[in-house]
Amino acid sequence: MNSSGSLSRTEAWRLLLLVGASGGILVNTVQGDGAPLVASIALTGIAFALGFSMVRWLGPVFLKAGLKGKDMAKPRRPEIPETMGAVCAVVYLLSLIVFIPFAFYKDIVAATSGGGNRDVVVEVHHVETGRYLHRFPHGKLASYLSGLLSLQSVVILGIGDDLLDIRWRHKVLIPAFASIPMLIVYFVDFGVTQVVVPVPLQRYVGDFVDLGWLYYMYMAAVAIFCPNAINMLAGINGIEVAQSLVIAVLLLFNDAMYLAPVTPYPHPATDSHLFSIYFLLPFIGVSAALLCHNWYPSKVFVGDTYCYLAGMVFAVVGILGHFSKTLLLLFIPQIFNFLYSTPQLFKIIPCPRHRLPKFNAVTGLLDTSVTEWPIPPSPLVAAALHLLHKLRLARITTNEDGEIVESTNLTILNLWLVWMGPMKENRLAWHMVVVQTACGILGLLVRHRLALLVFHHDNRTFGLV
Repeated sequence: MNSSGSLSRTEAWRLLLLVGASGGILVNTVQGDGAPLVASIALTGIAFALGFSMVRWLGPVFLKAGLKGKDMAKPRRPEIPETMGAVCAVVYLLSLIVFIPFAFYKDIVAATSGGGNRDVVVEVHHVETGRYLHRFPHGKLASYLSGLLSLQSVVILGIGDDLLDIRWRHKVLIPAFASIPMLIVYFVDFGVTQVVVPVPLQRYVGDFVDLGWLYYMYMAAVAIFCPNAINMLAGINGIEVAQSLVIAVLLLFNDAMYLAPVTPYPHPATDSHLFSIYFLLPFIGVSAALLCHNWYPSKVFVGDTYCYLAGMVFAVVGILGHFSKTLLLLFIPQIFNFLYSTPQLFKIIPCPRHRLPKFNAVTGLLDTSVTEWPIPPSPLVAAALHLLHKLRLARITTNEDGEIVESTNLTILNLWLVWMGPMKENRLAWHMVVVQTACGILGLLVRHRLALLVFHHDNRTFGLV
């Protein structure tokens, strides 16, 4: 990062051109019929430019304020600005707020002019009586605002976590409080708690099963899991933002499959997936801007605020867009990382404060970090660790008496280093991006193709039987 925190001339001109083009598109949509999808794309360009610029400008300010951290995977462990994800979070929230009039432009015109034609002259005595507010989609607005409120709440809580460095066991439920607004709106506006039963089981329990309040518990669990899962798969430059970008792009691709001309219009799920697109596009914009600064060699750290924001964005679009199960199929690496880390998370195996891979200053490579055993583990734990070692799911070191003195930390990053050997930090990050992408594509194939083996049809109407 420039010591002055300023943009280069080339960067400034490119960003100005992007903002100018995006602003022109926004003005054109207002003069036309609204075109909310086009407006969202334009706001994404503006969000990228603002996010990129503000991270650059505010980096030195954060350093002076003491918001900094040491990059442990570098030879000299340089101090760089931290909590910069909060900057992009603010830009993202402002983008969603500015987008509200564009999202409901046609509905606002139709509800206030009496017919949707702005050229119609309304008589004075019809100014109030001629308002057709019952035509306005209040349910859609409520869903949008509840998602926005949940995101604002999680950002505030995330900034508090970054400033106060709250312990993991105390902050794990933070997203649950932020999810309350969207769960309330889901209950009032949608309220569907039924799930489709796989074909082989339908003869026993019927076509649908109503989970009732258990479904709300499931959605709350999704809202808790997604932010913490993004945060758990961290520890190297760029990995938090990169995995979030891959998930967001794959979700965007899934949403696009429900739009015309891919799917016959009108499709019952089109509005839900447009809702998802409106939340994802500006998030992709600010995340791409942040990744420019956070990729190896990182010039800023994103902080927990970004992880909370990213996870809650996915929870919001998954829950209010009504495809939470599809969402979880894109979290295969994160689910594996959580299950793999469970013995340390629940203190069955000692869990250090940080489990990121260890930097070797001699070779310049990252290798597995370890947990030391000053007291040998119990026979059951020792047997489990020996089994993991034989399966190459962990690496252990024993003393002359055969007692375990060290074992690798149970994270997917350390496991990859066990399998592939020490490697440079940027190479490990690229490997994780490839894994995330491959697993996400596999998840979409399972959702839209292999699911036809146990369900009558895909809700995109492909593969009807």
